Amino acid sequence: MSALTRLINLYFTRRLREIDYFREHPAEVQERQFRYLLANGTQTEFGRDLGMGGIATQQQFRERIPLYDYETIGEFIERMRRGERNVLWPEEARWFAKSSGTTGSKSKYIPVTHAGLHRSHMRGPKDIMALYCHLYPKTDVVNGKMLTLGGSKRIEREGDRTMSGDLSAILIENTPAIASVLRIPDKKTALIPDFDEKVRRISEQSTRCDVRSFTGVPSWNLVMLNRVLEYTGKDNILEIWPRMELFIHGGMDFRPYQAQYRKIIPSPDMRYMETYNASEGFFAIAEEPGRQDMLLMLDYGTYYEFLPTDRMGDPSAVVPLEGVKTGVNYAMLISTCNGLWRYMIGDTVQFVSTSPYTIRITGRTKHYINAFGEEIVIDNAESAMDEACTATGAEVAEYTVAPVYMEGRSKGAHEWVVEFRTPPASLKEFTHALDEGLKRVNSDYEAKRFKDTTLTGPQITAVPRGTFERWLRAHGKIGGQNKVPRLYNDRTWADELIRAAAPAPAQPIPAGRDGQASA
Repeated sequence: MSALTRLINLYFTRRLREIDYFREHPAEVQERQFRYLLANGTQTEFGRDLGMGGIATQQQFRERIPLYDYETIGEFIERMRRGERNVLWPEEARWFAKSSGTTGSKSKYIPVTHAGLHRSHMRGPKDIMALYCHLYPKTDVVNGKMLTLGGSKRIEREGDRTMSGDLSAILIENTPAIASVLRIPDKKTALIPDFDEKVRRISEQSTRCDVRSFTGVPSWNLVMLNRVLEYTGKDNILEIWPRMELFIHGGMDFRPYQAQYRKIIPSPDMRYMETYNASEGFFAIAEEPGRQDMLLMLDYGTYYEFLPTDRMGDPSAVVPLEGVKTGVNYAMLISTCNGLWRYMIGDTVQFVSTSPYTIRITGRTKHYINAFGEEIVIDNAESAMDEACTATGAEVAEYTVAPVYMEGRSKGAHEWVVEFRTPPASLKEFTHALDEGLKRVNSDYEAKRFKDTTLTGPQITAVPRGTFERWLRAHGKIGGQNKVPRLYNDRTWADELIRAAAPAPAQPIPAGRDGQASA
């Protein structure tokens, strides 16, 4: 163990005790966050208009403050962007994280306050290293560089005082100088808006350094690492960075990408650590590499509430943290020191444990398929896809799923638009494994598939390599956390992707037709 590792472990000792405390006293710590937020909220125009000063309990908070999403709170945010003070939070908000999300082309501007920056966004990365170094006290990951691939949105001045940009760009702008020493690429390169130029510059800089960890979204990091291999002419990443040890990832499910990462980083000591970080805040960290379930971080200036997804139209069904149950799908609501109040972030989660509180992300409130009562969520799709790839040796680069609507006497189905990195030896076996995987994880789907009652088998439409990236480029969504929705309850994305396929759109291959392709 190096002297630097020992020093860092000592530095993190106090923080680890604080994490242990909220594991054991979650209700008390959440009550503190609630009181802190309430005290600040009463100083704002928003809080005064809603009588926040007369709220004494969490129950009163739920009764008096409505639920919000971006459409309903957006008018307040726009005023903050124009430089108004004390609108949603009692301080000036100079930064706004710009994101189109995955719900459409309209940009969202999420306020990033000074409190939110330091209590949440920048605290998360420190805690990742605290937990990791505690778990692996002899690690030397801190003695090398961390490679970061941020988004490609440039910082834009919104007026005299406010600025907007991709969250990763905002964090880079606000990173202390000491942390910059441990990171690659340099700030100028990290903020290059053109993705291809940025990756080229990263390849030039990073291959001369001792990189031991990297962080970001799995899909775009995979693109970057493959470009680095092309640049160097090497066969795998360990030939460039032999001490590579850790990938800190978030923004999408890692399962579809894990086989590809293991192929280009063939090390038994390589570790993959899941996080839940969004423009709205930093929320959860996996306590051990390789696990999907993550510890909910309870002292980041965020007060959590949860709404069962089967009662989405009923605000009275919202429960605080101590009211949740394992195995139930919840829409997550947050009140934060970024000035968001009872805000529906759009993600759905399930609790794996309530002692401590650990979650896994199951999907998005607007990204699911329920065209025939099957209630497919992203977690179902990812699990089934993982099964199909394992069963057939396939590797999937990207995919999206859409309903095939009933016409006349025909029954419904799901069309899976798939870009294979490694096609399966048998598409019939792949389709069968996918279908069986969905039946195993979703009883509603299984019931609809019973004797083809409502749904026939999945249809796989294989599109050429590069189709998804071309679609993203056409929509200006290269890099960062941009991605095509895995599931959508209509055919918007699927039809666009099929049209984008070159040289010609592929044809659906229905399951159960002796595996014969129709094209």
